[in-house]
Amino acid sequence: MTKKINNFKRILIVEVNWLGDVLFSTAAIKAIKDKYPESFLACMVVGRCSQILEDNPSVDEVIVFDEKSSHKSLFSKVKFIVSLKKENFDTVFLFHRSFTRVAVCYLAGIKRRIGYYRKKTGFLLTDKFEIPDNSLHRAEYFINLINKTGIESKDKRYEFFINSKAVDRVVDLLAKFGITREDNYIVINPGGNWNPKRWPAEYYAQLADRISQSPGMKIVVSGAKKDISLSQRINSKMKNEAIILAGETNLKELGALLKGARVVISADSGPMHLAAALGVPVVAIFGPTSPQITGPYNPQAEHIILQKDVGCPVPCYEVSCADNKCMKAVTVDEVFKAVKKILNSDAK
Repeated sequence: MTKKINNFKRILIVEVNWLGDVLFSTAAIKAIKDKYPESFLACMVVGRCSQILEDNPSVDEVIVFDEKSSHKSLFSKVKFIVSLKKENFDTVFLFHRSFTRVAVCYLAGIKRRIGYYRKKTGFLLTDKFEIPDNSLHRAEYFINLINKTGIESKDKRYEFFINSKAVDRVVDLLAKFGITREDNYIVINPGGNWNPKRWPAEYYAQLADRISQSPGMKIVVSGAKKDISLSQRINSKMKNEAIILAGETNLKELGALLKGARVVISADSGPMHLAAALGVPVVAIFGPTSPQITGPYNPQAEHIILQKDVGCPVPCYEVSCADNKCMKAVTVDEVFKAVKKILNSDAK
């Protein structure tokens, strides 16, 4: 029998570890806050994803918990539990499947612990629900959990909020390369958290050269510090130089950079989801992952998804795959046509 939430005053949400998944959860967060606008709502998340939730009007506090670094030792975990107990949360939504996180919430004395049932953690939950079909989009996965407690999500768009400091920083950064607020640029994001999800560097180089033939259109390459060498490799294969901003921005600044782009071209990655959350047109290149599960999820933003059937099961999540034939199957010409379609649609 489905249990309805009563009027909880202090709510904690235990977040997942990936940028895209944290973004997907923001629709559920907003629904909880809309249902209980007077409640205090906090999110517990790893440090690298904390900026996703900062400046979000539905979130009153962001609590960083990272058991692989700052909270790795037993002492640091105990200290964290003590501090969490002082927060006096009366309910927690466990979006993360981690046993450690469920145990932390239990030991912190949070009376109502809501999550999907798993053998390792189910006995610590007060409200446990069957895990939905694994073909469900990740945004719907979080929404489904709160629905079980009587909270309806009317707006299923995920959200990301940029602050003025990030906007000013990006304006100054682009100005160094001669790009003003009135100029047109396209962002390509070549990185990804595992190699089989990446479109080939030479494809990006060929695409960037074709796009840059359009008068006044600049190419900006985004990414994290780990993507600097990849960005430089793409640039070295181009006839015309791109503007390399990999490693130059934090998440808020990356959001500001993407927000100003005419189009963002990316594989299945966090920055692709940032662009979709901000309503920026996206050309998304998919291979070993499923757009039905982790694709752009903003009905008010224009996006084109490109994926080829090469006979492999999708999603496969074969992190060690060296073939990458599913990504190679998406041609430069197809991506270029998708970009032109969005630009022509924009001009109307």
